[in-house]
Amino acid sequence: MSPIQKYALGAGIAVFLSWLILPSWLTLLIVLGVVAAPAVGYLMLDPSQRERLKRARKRGLGR
Repeated sequence: MSPIQKYALGAGIAVFLSWLILPSWLTLLIVLGVVAAPAVGYLMLDPSQRERLKRARKRGLGR
């Protein structure tokens, strides 16, 4: 099992448990906030910053 699959499985279990414990609308808001925050942050970048981020991802950070 790859690390990404482990994270996805863990996130699914966390969402399921929070759906049982918390009110459903609160769980939905939390999930939308976690999913939407990186997308909104990326869209707030200038085109030059997006290009720099794309180059950094291609090279691989820390390699």
